[in-house]
Amino acid sequence: MLLSPGGLNHLSENEMIERTKAVAAIMPTIGFYLQSAVGGRVFTYDYWQKLCAIDNVVAIKCASFNRYTTLDVVRAAATSERADEITLYTGNDDNIVIDILTKFEFEKDGKTVTKCFEGGLLGHWTMWTQNVVRMLASIKEERKKDTISSMFLTLAAQVTDANAVFFDAAHGFAGCIPGVHEVLRRQGLMENILCLNPDECLSPGQAEEIDRVQKAYPHLNDDQFIKDHMDEWKKRV
Repeated sequence: MLLSPGGLNHLSENEMIERTKAVAAIMPTIGFYLQSAVGGRVFTYDYWQKLCAIDNVVAIKCASFNRYTTLDVVRAAATSERADEITLYTGNDDNIVIDILTKFEFEKDGKTVTKCFEGGLLGHWTMWTQNVVRMLASIKEERKKDTISSMFLTLAAQVTDANAVFFDAAHGFAGCIPGVHEVLRRQGLMENILCLNPDECLSPGQAEEIDRVQKAYPHLNDDQFIKDHMDEWKKRV
């Protein structure tokens, strides 16, 4: 279970840890660092140390959208006695490529320990998914090398630029879900961009920004793949 801290800012860190222990006693649990802009909160390094020590916490999704707090999570997991039992997933849509590309190194008991993000649980991966799968594989292969190609730094900036538009960073992520729906609608995968909340819609200028990034980064989308297989998929419905 992905255990969200959303809506629980009134609880202390110790209370949040006890909550996690209660859930983990029943089922495998994924910790979640949710960014403050959408209802999350800042946790201390000590909190992540305690969370990593909980049996049956099998992973952490880090979506704090903050380099400092992301390092807290990675360091806590890397130096934990349960380091090999905890898988890290990035939820930082603003820094996907760099998160997965990086081999994080820390000192523990006089030795260097390494920890990496093994994948992502991301809004970005709800769309352009075929190319995302290819991108993940290529990033993890590149991570094995001693020298990283600068093309991956360029790719990182391109993905972040596109995500800023899709998730509507300019308006505090108000158009996040409609933005994803709009990309899928343009590909023919959705009929409209309606949300459960009827007040959720694209922000002013967001559609034009989606036009911009789609034109700027055609190598990131999977439009042709969708077009080639759409009729086949419809027959299965």
